[in-house]
Amino acid sequence: MWNHILNIILMRATRFKRAAERYLEAIKSEGAEEFLEILLKAMKLVFFLDKDFRRNIESFNGRYLFCSKDRTITVSAVFANGKLTVSEQAIDNTDMTVTFKNAKALMGFLLSPKPDILGSMLRQDVAVNGNLNYLYKFAFMAKRLQLMATGGL
Repeated sequence: MWNHILNIILMRATRFKRAAERYLEAIKSEGAEEFLEILLKAMKLVFFLDKDFRRNIESFNGRYLFCSKDRTITVSAVFANGKLTVSEQAIDNTDMTVTFKNAKALMGFLLSPKPDILGSMLRQDVAVNGNLNYLYKFAFMAKRLQLMATGGL
């Protein structure tokens, strides 16, 4: 009985629940970050293997940062000299920064069959900062990669 009263007073159940929620969110964030990084590295591999796809970046230079509001997710992509470099580190002087509300918003956006950038922005799941032409260029390359993978091209 005293143990029950002590648990109520110290709010152990509430603190445990909050800690468990934070832990699950951290796992989701890490999974979303890894998934985004794998997609970018797959894009990098296709640039290396497919000369037609590589034409998309022949004279293209761009710096992208993908992150979550709380910065638990941070992935950067730098296109320079016909190559793509992917990192888990934040970069400065980006041409486009895409900030996702949380890991769920990122996964929903990445796994959507028809990603709706404008709809995501209106729902405040995604915030963009920078030149939108860079975002459209990246979306074009990502969609083309998806079509290549599914046999749509």
